[in-house]
Amino acid sequence: MSSALMQNYGTRELKFERGEGSYLFTKDGARYLDFGMGIAVNSLGHCNPTLIEALTDQANRLWHTSNLYNIEPGEQLANKLVASTFADRVFFCNSGTEAIECGFKAIRRYFHSKGQSQKNRIVSMSGAFHGRSLAAIASAANPAHCEGFLVGDPGFDQAEFGDLESLLSVVTQSTAGIVIEPIQGEGGINVADIEYLKAARELCDSHNILLMFDEVQCGIARTGTLYAYQQLGVSPDILATAKGLGGGFPIGACLATEEVASALVAGTHGSTFGGNPLATAVGNAVMDTLNDPDFLNKVRELGTYFKNELQKLVKRYPLLLKEVRGLGLMLGLYCLTDAGQLIARLQEQKLLVVKAGRNSVRLLPALNVTKNEIDSAVKIISKALLDIENS
Repeated sequence: MSSALMQNYGTRELKFERGEGSYLFTKDGARYLDFGMGIAVNSLGHCNPTLIEALTDQANRLWHTSNLYNIEPGEQLANKLVASTFADRVFFCNSGTEAIECGFKAIRRYFHSKGQSQKNRIVSMSGAFHGRSLAAIASAANPAHCEGFLVGDPGFDQAEFGDLESLLSVVTQSTAGIVIEPIQGEGGINVADIEYLKAARELCDSHNILLMFDEVQCGIARTGTLYAYQQLGVSPDILATAKGLGGGFPIGACLATEEVASALVAGTHGSTFGGNPLATAVGNAVMDTLNDPDFLNKVRELGTYFKNELQKLVKRYPLLLKEVRGLGLMLGLYCLTDAGQLIARLQEQKLLVVKAGRNSVRLLPALNVTKNEIDSAVKIISKALLDIENS
């Protein structure tokens, strides 16, 4: 029987029946090592027992009430996020795109509330990806994502990622916000320079502009700190987070300072499912795991080990690989050969990874991946590269 699904994802042949830790299993029992983890979503691996327990416990008590009422797990999770970040307030939603939307609305509403409605434009970066809503694709301005969707001027400008002169050239008196991914994921694993981020922060402070970080992919301990900005030395006014926060259960959040959040008064924004008991119960379990300093140290150690092993492959296959980029367990392998071909060969050898921009392979294993699993992945990558070299 043909699928009734829309074809926006193309043809997808590979199908999995269950997951366990770093592995996915097909119905016939074939085992795949997953170093994509739902594009950094399954932060603690597949079917993590701690998350199963949290979800099951909550499912047996209460699923949904709407935000007409106080949701205790949501209050708890918000307090944990505030205690661990720059933020004073949290808005819960269901995805990274929704967290981005909330951030964009907060930027514009903030200046509107100050009687400065003329400050309404938002600057994004080349190579960015902020989701698939109309505002998100307008901000990133990727022609492949925008064609057939956008009408008129949506109120966004673009600067070159990491280029301060480019950023200065597009900022005007109408600029209300600047949104940056501290580490770009979809556009290739591009890490923002610390000095560039500091300069962006200073620019915002001196020109009355809000700084927003999109940490939907690079957040939730992916880089070895809860959020990437915490090791890059610059704090934003707004931060969008999602993906790994629910460990596989849909949840997103927009974090903000008290000053910015005060503009979103009752009735200005909302979400039917956002912050529901199921999602926030799982989010609490994820945060409880990540707030262990030993866990974060392990992520950094394994990230360094993995990066070093990949750099050995770059030296071994100089005609096929260019370099390795990234922090922690968010790494990009930049290819001189066709990245899509390499990914296909890796899948044939039961290793799952994710393609990214600039002809790169994204490697996003579970944060609790083992050294042996990293070694297995490196061995598979090496074999695939040897096969390509020999062919």
